[in-house]
Amino acid sequence: MVVRRVDLRSDTVTKPTEVMRAAMATAEVDDDILGHDPTAFRFEAEMARIMGKEAALFVPSGTMGNLISVLVHCEIRGSEVILGDNSHIHVYENGGISTLGGVHPRTVKNNADGTMDIALIEAAIRNPPDAIYYPTTRLICLENTHANCGGRCISVEYTDRVGEIAKQHGLKLHIDGARIFNASVALGVPVHRLVEAADSVSVCLSKGLGAPVGSVIVGSKGFIAKAKRLRKTLGGSMRQVGVLCAAAYVGLQDNVGKLADDHKKTKMLADGLNLIKGLKVNMASVETNIIFFDIMEGVNILARNLTKVLEEHGVLIMPVSKLSIRVVLHHQISESDVHHALTCIQQAILKLQGVK
Repeated sequence: MVVRRVDLRSDTVTKPTEVMRAAMATAEVDDDILGHDPTAFRFEAEMARIMGKEAALFVPSGTMGNLISVLVHCEIRGSEVILGDNSHIHVYENGGISTLGGVHPRTVKNNADGTMDIALIEAAIRNPPDAIYYPTTRLICLENTHANCGGRCISVEYTDRVGEIAKQHGLKLHIDGARIFNASVALGVPVHRLVEAADSVSVCLSKGLGAPVGSVIVGSKGFIAKAKRLRKTLGGSMRQVGVLCAAAYVGLQDNVGKLADDHKKTKMLADGLNLIKGLKVNMASVETNIIFFDIMEGVNILARNLTKVLEEHGVLIMPVSKLSIRVVLHHQISESDVHHALTCIQQAILKLQGVK
């Protein structure tokens, strides 16, 4: 029996479209390490233009993009970066900034909306000219949208304020913009304006944009020159990378315009989940394409058990704790898929409760 498949684990699970595959097959390529891949060159130039920065660099992953960015800004080992305690760089990137860069993370508590209190950021800055006890703060990192906070959008006003703080203290600002286009669409603010205050930005191409592989980092020409050397050091330089950039270019052209619909379907799914007895969604947190929903304690169902039953029916979700689950939508999830998933979730809960 063929089971209908609705994959809500992440927006990284999208498959390349036929247009992407055609673009990859016909891409004009050369050796990117030698600086001659024309498709990579055109794509990087377009990303730099869209983001309002001087230059851009294609990298294999968002984790590498963030790692390179932090290491460029914190060239001196023992430097310190201020970042959210629930940020992707701190939680999910294997401690790379410390392991490979000797960079010390100085965490500030993330608020529910993904921000950090401005006063706490300032208080965390350590740049004493005569004290030998502390690492020297050189960088602040923000994340937009903030994945662990439910895909919340960081406003341009907040970002500008953090940028001002960074400049006042002689620091740099990096934005982990894995889903920055989702934030731009949800806020109705051009993406270049959202990152205007940043010295560097990483942008994931395999999430909302639906490309099969890759991320881009953007910044000044000097920043990108250093980033390119670090990419080589980390093993991230590739030869005919235009094959991948061609798919990413299609995602940029075709899928940014679909993000508003992704957000609409996400709210539809969140509304439906809230109507299922035993489940709860904080609707105020649903701003883009990510939902966290909780199983109420009195229901006596564990997230892993609900996940297992749903998998048998082709609906894939991601448990994040004993009673909490994350779902993420993307352009290959239809309204019909949303309704099907809701039906399966309702039936799975009844099954686990022994209701016939």
